Amino acid sequence: MHPLRVPLGGAPRVVRPPCGSDKMAGQPLGQMALRGVWQLQKLIVSYSDWGGSSRGIRAFMELHLPAFKEKNPQLEVVDELIRGQHPHLKGFYRNKNQRTICVKNMDPEEILLHATRLRNALGRKVVKLKTRHVTKHPSVQGTWTTDVKF
Repeated sequence: MHPLRVPLGGAPRVVRPPCGSDKMAGQPLGQMALRGVWQLQKLIVSYSDWGGSSRGIRAFMELHLPAFKEKNPQLEVVDELIRGQHPHLKGFYRNKNQRTICVKNMDPEEILLHATRLRNALGRKVVKLKTRHVTKHPSVQGTWTTDVKF
């Protein structure tokens, strides 16, 4: 169907593509932002130039990190040399929260996946639910169970 389709009655109407196919804020789908604003401000890549557990992150820095920086210009990416410690990724969010992910002995592709997840996260704290059933209007009679009580 042509975007400007003229019906028999007269005035042209604009036909929009189906939901989910448009790009929000210039970013492809599958990437998270809150109201069009990226929540991850800074990503620190900590590694050791000597330790064996940092082998994967050193390869990640050579293979994937330049392209990751190029794809995410809104993100400040800093690499930090720390000797004698396991490598980790640390993300700082706009709401003053931070998340740290240990990436010792991981492949470069796994580390890229974790860095992408940090970028996509909103930075909110994980809240443990009190019950399995969440509703705005809880039942007066209580939650249904398979146990019959007479």
